[in-house]
Amino acid sequence: MSCSLLFLTDLAYKVKPRVKPKTMVNILCYKSKTLANGEHPLVIRICKDGKKKYQSLGISINPKYWDFDKNQPKRNCPNKEQILQLITERSKEYTEQIIELKTIKRDFTAKSLFEKVNGATKLKTVQSLFDIQIQRLISANRLKYALTYKDLMNSLIKFNQHLDIYFSDIDITWLKKYETWLRGCNLKENTIGIRFRTLRALYNLAIEENVVKSEYYPFDNYKVSKLKQKTAKRSIVKDDIMAIINYQSFDKEIQFAVDLFTFSYFMGGINFVDISRLTSKNIEDGYLCYIRKKTKRLIKLPLQERAIELIHKYTNPQNPYLFPILNNYHKTEQQKANRVHKIIGKVNKRLKDIGKELNIPIDLTTYVARHSFATVLKRSGVNTSIISESLGHSSEKVTQIYLDSFENSQIDEAMKNLL
Repeated sequence: MSCSLLFLTDLAYKVKPRVKPKTMVNILCYKSKTLANGEHPLVIRICKDGKKKYQSLGISINPKYWDFDKNQPKRNCPNKEQILQLITERSKEYTEQIIELKTIKRDFTAKSLFEKVNGATKLKTVQSLFDIQIQRLISANRLKYALTYKDLMNSLIKFNQHLDIYFSDIDITWLKKYETWLRGCNLKENTIGIRFRTLRALYNLAIEENVVKSEYYPFDNYKVSKLKQKTAKRSIVKDDIMAIINYQSFDKEIQFAVDLFTFSYFMGGINFVDISRLTSKNIEDGYLCYIRKKTKRLIKLPLQERAIELIHKYTNPQNPYLFPILNNYHKTEQQKANRVHKIIGKVNKRLKDIGKELNIPIDLTTYVARHSFATVLKRSGVNTSIISESLGHSSEKVTQIYLDSFENSQIDEAMKNLL
C-alpha cells in the first residue's frame, strides 16, 4: 500500500462526520448590564451557528436572588412564581417555533428566529387599533361605519376609563362586565348587539393583523348572537301606502317628505342615502341604474311612471342631483354625510307626523317604504326568489343580489304589482 493511500485510509477512521450544532435557547441574568437600581435585566439568548441574539424579557432582578448555575430565580426571590411562568412561556414560544421550522425543513438563523417569534404579534393597544381602523374607514369614505366604531370606542372608554390595554386583556369576564354595564345604561338590545358585533369585528381584525394571537379570542365562548333582537315590523299594507303617496300638502317641506317616500317605494325600496346621490347619469334607457353605497352592488330597475313624474318635478338645471338634498356646495364625503344626516332627520320627523295623522299603525320613516316595497310584492304573489320577505339587515344583501341577478323582464313584471 502506498504512503498516500495509507494516509487517506487513516484519515477516514479519524475524521468524524460534522454534526450540525444545536440551536440553544437560554434565559440569563445579563450581568454585562447593570441598571440604576443595581439590578440586571433578564434576557433570552438564542445561539445558532456561532451567532448569538439577545432579547430582554422586560424585567430585571437583583443578582442576589438569581442562581447563576441553574439560570433561574432562587427560592427567596420575590415574585419567583411569576418570573418562572414568564420564563417558561417565552422559552416555549422559541422552542415551538424551532420545532415548526425543523419540521418543514426550513433553515434559519438566530436573527430570523428572533424576528419570527417577535414578529408574530405586534403590540398595539386597543386604542391604537381603533384609531387606525377609524381612519381607514374615513379614508375609504365609509363614514357611517366609521361612526359605528367611534360610538363603540367612546362607549368602551366610559366603561373602562381608558383603552390603553391589549386585546389579550379582553376575555369572557371582561365582556360580561361590559354587557352588564351597557344594560345599566338602559340601552336597547339591538344597540348592545351592535356594540358587541363591532367589537368582535375589531378583535378579528387584530388577529388578522397579528396584533393578538387567536388563542386569546373570547368570542368562541361568548356568543354575540344571543344579543340579536328580532327586527320590529316596518312594513304597512297597500291601503296605507296609497294613503301616504296620495297625501297632498301646501307645505313644500312636508310634500317633499311624501315624495321621497313615494319615490323609494316605486323604485325598489331605494334608501335615502342612494336617493340623495342620484344624478341624470343614473337614468339609462328607461331604467334607474346605480351602485348601492352600502353593498357596492349595481342595481338596475325599470323607472315607474310615478317616479318619472317626481324626477321631472325636482329637476333643477343648477343642481346636478335629481333631488334637492345635495348640491354643488357638498364636495367632500364628510360634507355629504353631514347634509344627508341632517335632511333625513327632518324628513322622518315629517313622515312620522303624517303617519299619526293617517293613523298608520307604526312610526313612518323612509325605511318603511323599503320594507313595504318587499312585502307588497310578496303578498301579491311575486316569487320569493325575486324579492325576499324582509329587508332587515340580515337579509338585505341577499335581497339586493336577487334583484340584480334576474332578467329585467322578470323584474319589470314583478314591479307592476306595486299599484
